[in-house]
Amino acid sequence: MKIPLSRIDTLPREACFSAIPDIVQEGASAAVRFPSGVRIDVTYYRSGRELFFHGSLKGEAETECSRCLENFDFVMEKSFDFVLTPDPLPTNKNMELTADEMGLSFYTGEDIDLSPFVREQTLLALPLRPLCSESCRGLCPDCGAELNRTTCGCTLPGDSRMAVFRNLRLGRP
Repeated sequence: MKIPLSRIDTLPREACFSAIPDIVQEGASAAVRFPSGVRIDVTYYRSGRELFFHGSLKGEAETECSRCLENFDFVMEKSFDFVLTPDPLPTNKNMELTADEMGLSFYTGEDIDLSPFVREQTLLALPLRPLCSESCRGLCPDCGAELNRTTCGCTLPGDSRMAVFRNLRLGRP
């Protein structure tokens, strides 16, 4: 997903890419798969030395529910905007970034590689806690039964400190 720097001028141009990112959510063991890939539509142009990108990504993803551990499919869609500025080539490698520079992304060379930006935007579009449905009941914490399909015979012991509240009657004789 490279765009030659010489093709980026002041008039907006459009490009379309298709990619199959290999992404694993941080802190999760389930990989997110994109069986049919992700479609990336991007509009780009230049203003001075800065490069502006506006686009969207869309694709079907497959992952594991964080409650019941069943695989499910979902549609991922996200729009994005980012600006690239020329790399200032700092003379001092130990120089700290200023607050203004923290949100900047830089470019160097003759080609703009969109892959790291698309990967970042794909990660941002993924759910933090993927659920097959909002009503997913998950797994029984005692026996491990999948509660969406079956009921278990487990009775979870109640907290004895709360026993007094079970028999409490407010405003009722």
